Amino acid sequence: MIQSEFNRPQRLDTIGAGESQVQVQAEPNERIALAERFGLKSIDSLAADYRIRRDAQGIIATGHLSARVVQACVITDEPVPANIEEDFAIRFLPESEGDAGEEEMELSEDECDIVFYSGGAIDLGEAAAETLALALDPYPRSPSAETALRDAGVISEEEAKRLAEESGPFGGLAGLRDKLGKD
Repeated sequence: MIQSEFNRPQRLDTIGAGESQVQVQAEPNERIALAERFGLKSIDSLAADYRIRRDAQGIIATGHLSARVVQACVITDEPVPANIEEDFAIRFLPESEGDAGEEEMELSEDECDIVFYSGGAIDLGEAAAETLALALDPYPRSPSAETALRDAGVISEEEAKRLAEESGPFGGLAGLRDKLGKD
């Protein structure tokens, strides 16, 4: 198993049928390493509160993740601060169950995310890191992004729709006809 930047193993022999609560919080050096991994300018805080219990199939972990991050604007590369507040539900299953190949597991929308583990512990830090990665805005934009796009000659979706409506379905062909007619 690869060691993650934010390793918080929870030994399986400490998890009973009853619910236990665990909190994990990333230290500054772990946040720096995770920010680099996820392409973020910084992670100012990262913590997850877990409620953990066993069930017939594996380990169920539900809880809440809180983080303060700074992403890079996809247009200007300016810092875009974001607060992440994300509820999660994760089912940890032994890796051998994931190797069953032909046996498919069907999940309904309200089912948990599935994380496979090997050995005698689950990694709550890595689970929190992956939850954070999934909660990030894939296309963060700074307040000056629209101006930068306009200055570069990129039109907005609204402008493109308006132009398409004005020219009708054959507007592009009319422009081509005009160019061909002038030759």
